[in-house]
Amino acid sequence: MKTNAGRFFEDYAVGQVIKHAVPRTISGGERALYHALYPARHALYSSDDFAASCGFDKSPMDDLIAFHTVFGKTVPDVSLNAVANLGYAEGRWLKPVYPGDTLRSESEVIGVKQNSNGKSGVVYVRTTGRNQFDEPVLEYVRWVMVRKRDLDAPVPETVIPDLRTVVPADELVLPEGIDFARYDFDLAGEAHRWSDYKVGEKIDHVDGVTIEESEHMLATRLWQNTAKVHFDATNREDGKRLIYGGHVISMARALSFNGLANAQMIVGLNGGAHANPCFSGDTVRAWSEVLDLAETDAPGVGAVRLRLVAYKDGAPEFALKGEDGKYHPDVLLDLDYWALMPV
Repeated sequence: MKTNAGRFFEDYAVGQVIKHAVPRTISGGERALYHALYPARHALYSSDDFAASCGFDKSPMDDLIAFHTVFGKTVPDVSLNAVANLGYAEGRWLKPVYPGDTLRSESEVIGVKQNSNGKSGVVYVRTTGRNQFDEPVLEYVRWVMVRKRDLDAPVPETVIPDLRTVVPADELVLPEGIDFARYDFDLAGEAHRWSDYKVGEKIDHVDGVTIEESEHMLATRLWQNTAKVHFDATNREDGKRLIYGGHVISMARALSFNGLANAQMIVGLNGGAHANPCFSGDTVRAWSEVLDLAETDAPGVGAVRLRLVAYKDGAPEFALKGEDGKYHPDVLLDLDYWALMPV
């Protein structure tokens, strides 16, 4: 038997370390495709000259390109037989990724819990992405619901990791040399700076994008995400291909430019939930809430903690959860992250 059916829930054990295939060298092609797939236009990732004025040698790759690449490496080993990707925590971007860098991924299983139905379980992994110099560029925890192969397999001892709800601001890693003292607000597209935002403020990003099957399939292949629910329409009872959650994340992040054009770099991922499934034909919109503001030691640079909510067209204004604590059925994504912004 030379083919690989992927891991099932009973194949995971706490402490297990998985080295993921296949390393991938990133080029400018990924940037061009990313900007074609999403309305992405943050200046730091669009212009070498703008990046140079902010202390970089050249424009780094979008932070979510690094995330999708590292994440995609893990799918054949972690979520090939997934029912759903459930959440994220303790994410940090540790080093910028540039064209020519080669990324690979490694994950450690840090928790397992079988579901009460006995047909699936939740697996927690801590994933680290490294470049060609073995330097960590990204780390995060995610948990995913995975099917069982053998319903009679022994129930493992439940281990649920104790995860922090927020990455402390003083543990965020700022890129070496970053300097927003000469930041050009005209070229960035908006005049709003760190001091203009207030905790509790909510921002409607106004615009929407209708998800199409062809774009979702291109994105999923681009990141080498092999999860069956995204490709095989027979893998779900409703006969639909589930839109990759990362596609929704990038779409919402790109839409947030209108109102948060100067939230240039993502440096922390505090938490996230794919609240409801997204399918082809859904129109995605987004709003953000300012959760916290923190100073940094870098010249002219502040950190802003944001809640980014993506929802399907038709949801009430700023809808999130009902009185029962459950997400509104039109909410697709609830993402809590730190970004860097000029003060």
